[in-house]
Amino acid sequence: MSNQLSFEINGRKADLPLYTGSEGETAIDISKLRSQTGTITLDPGYVNTGACTSGITFLNGEEGILRYRGYPIEQLAENSSFLEVSYLLIHGELPNAEQLEDFEGNITRHTMLHEDLRHIYQVFPQRGSSDGDAFQCGQRTLDLLSGFQCHGSERGGSGNLEADG
Repeated sequence: MSNQLSFEINGRKADLPLYTGSEGETAIDISKLRSQTGTITLDPGYVNTGACTSGITFLNGEEGILRYRGYPIEQLAENSSFLEVSYLLIHGELPNAEQLEDFEGNITRHTMLHEDLRHIYQVFPQRGSSDGDAFQCGQRTLDLLSGFQCHGSERGGSGNLEADG
């Protein structure tokens, strides 16, 4: 198979690269179609459009296929925990028992909230006048988290959960 699709439309030639996807399907990169031919594509419902290349996710809506790193989503949902799937997405493979234990410990250490956040929660109104007030209180609290969890370079951390342990 050629590594490009060449054709002519309205007297203008186009050479579009071809790619082979992770499941063996052929993809045409149409990003230069308009500049080469003045033509655009029409794909109602985006049923035949890939928005990006991915080594993580494969999706075929027509056949009902969704895979993460080659594993069917049904298998992951039935047999794996949230953190096992998180590890899979980050590292490309499911963890063994030791890797999972280390990963869970790392996540636990990095998700603990500072005790001083309790004081912040106590000053927010217990019942707002509307749902919007509760949402705004939650949003403000989330904004404040960055002051309590400094993992960036200013405190010596890399900002990488795995690297900082």
